Amino acid sequence: MERIKLTDDLSFSRIIQGFWRLSNWGQTPSETLKFMNNCIELGITTFDTADIYMSETYQREAMKLDKTIRNKIEIVTKCGIKPPIEALFKDVKTPHYNSTKDHIINSVDNSLIRLGVDNIDVVLIHRPDYLMDPSEVAEAFNEIKKAGKVREFGVSNFTPSQFNLLASYYDGKLVTNQIEISPLTVNAFEDGSIDNAMINHSSLMAWSPLSGGKLFKDDCEQAMRVRASLNELKEKYSASSIDQIAYAWILKHPAKIMPIVGSSKISRVKQATSALNINLSHEDWYYILESSLGRSVK
Repeated sequence: MERIKLTDDLSFSRIIQGFWRLSNWGQTPSETLKFMNNCIELGITTFDTADIYMSETYQREAMKLDKTIRNKIEIVTKCGIKPPIEALFKDVKTPHYNSTKDHIINSVDNSLIRLGVDNIDVVLIHRPDYLMDPSEVAEAFNEIKKAGKVREFGVSNFTPSQFNLLASYYDGKLVTNQIEISPLTVNAFEDGSIDNAMINHSSLMAWSPLSGGKLFKDDCEQAMRVRASLNELKEKYSASSIDQIAYAWILKHPAKIMPIVGSSKISRVKQATSALNINLSHEDWYYILESSLGRSVK
């Protein structure tokens, strides 16, 4: 599988496996380990999680069964959202964002424990904190990286200006911005998010590339338009499912966007990897975009 180079010594698999709902999959540790190994066999080596997903300990229990797997994968986790979850944040009553130095450092230390690893490949600030002090965040990043706890840092759901603000204070490179991109969520193509990533030679991770299943079942006008266009192109490109075309649409962009697969079924994961073999024409790419927008781009 194609690798996306983030730095000179760190790369991600073009397709990323997400563990957002791992705690709800009902898998035993051995089943999760088997799933991870199946992903690795497909070329997927990058696994995405977050502290608030409550899935880090599940990943740890799986990895404990195979001490060699850590050297085969890249781990991405996130911090910065503080919901009223007793197991994570005692005494929190109001959901809020927190990007203070102390919180970032404590979050990384706790994720290391929950994951059962000595270091994490990439840590992301999960959401932009409106009270963010970029110099304080940069100080936390530098201190954590110097301690060898995290290899690189990035952000998630940041606007271009928020990304550039933090990047201007941080001595290192923000290696990624994880944002929502799908045939139903196309604002990143118009709001500068993708352009800004390319300007900064930073990579993009796409969460919810299938819009949480809305592509398949939602009955709103936009979803029905997009679903019809995907079905039409499925036949044209001899694809086995519309999710293949949806992934191919994201993969077409020269920004080398990395979609995050959320399914626990390896058959669905294979749909994403097989999309790497589908090269949509420019016209067909715009056909999907225009079906999403409900208008022509002309």
